[in-house]
Amino acid sequence: MTDLTSATPRDGATPAPLARVPAGEPGVSAAMPLRETGRRPGIIHWRERNLLIGGGMILAIVLLALFAPVIAPHGAQETDYTARLASPSWSHPFGTDNLGRDILSRIIYGTRIDLRVGAISVLLPFILGTILGCVAGYYGGWLDTIVMRLVDVVQAFPFLILIIAIVAVLGPGLRNMYIAVAIVAWVTYARLLRGEILVAKHREYVEAARSMGASDVRVIGRHILPNVISSALVYAMADVILYIVLAASLSYLGLGARPPAPEWGAMITDGRTFLSTAWWISAFPGLAIVVTGIAFSILGDGLADALRPSRR
Repeated sequence: MTDLTSATPRDGATPAPLARVPAGEPGVSAAMPLRETGRRPGIIHWRERNLLIGGGMILAIVLLALFAPVIAPHGAQETDYTARLASPSWSHPFGTDNLGRDILSRIIYGTRIDLRVGAISVLLPFILGTILGCVAGYYGGWLDTIVMRLVDVVQAFPFLILIIAIVAVLGPGLRNMYIAVAIVAWVTYARLLRGEILVAKHREYVEAARSMGASDVRVIGRHILPNVISSALVYAMADVILYIVLAASLSYLGLGARPPAPEWGAMITDGRTFLSTAWWISAFPGLAIVVTGIAFSILGDGLADALRPSRR
């Protein structure tokens, strides 16, 4: 076995470490330098760790929602009038509300509602904005003009005020909130993807795909969109918690989830009159919103780096 530990440096450079290879092995140079990767083998990059941590937190929240009847110690609407406004204890870890309902159980069941609110509220405008942004950015011309004028019209009104106005016209309820969000929130994704595609459509790989006879749908879906979608996905992760808070705000105004649904925002609203005597009614649902927001923020940060083209 030949042990090579250094090589003759050029121009005073520091000698690079050399690989230890068997002497006389065919096809292998005896002076093969080790490759500098910048990362130790087997070590997860900190941003990849964010992706794992955020994904794990979201998975735990989803499992909590799926198995709510098994995990929750009480029913969401189960009342105990002998334990009204009971402070946190072993029997009720998060206390009870003014009707004797267990706060912990209602938060667990409310996970189903709030995750559905976040997912649907993001999915609808994300799909609509992605389609319109791709069409406007790729084709340009009169299509781009129409889409961007629609964007200007929607953005001329304050976001929250416009959603409240639409929900007030359609009527209270989460379904009408989804419609209002889809009408208003698509403009962000459309503008974001349009700007990315305006740059990406002139890149060499796009020209190569066109020269090979690829259709416009294939060029956009297979070549352009995977390279520009990361920013929109990160934005979507942040929007999930935004719309959970929006649902809470609408519930406070009487336009969101209807009682007795255990939606976190509605629970916060129910406890606002008891803040001085029973703070836990509003505090623990608010904490659930904060934890969910942190989870989606960490996931979005890790997802942004994982989807970056330079890392693939």
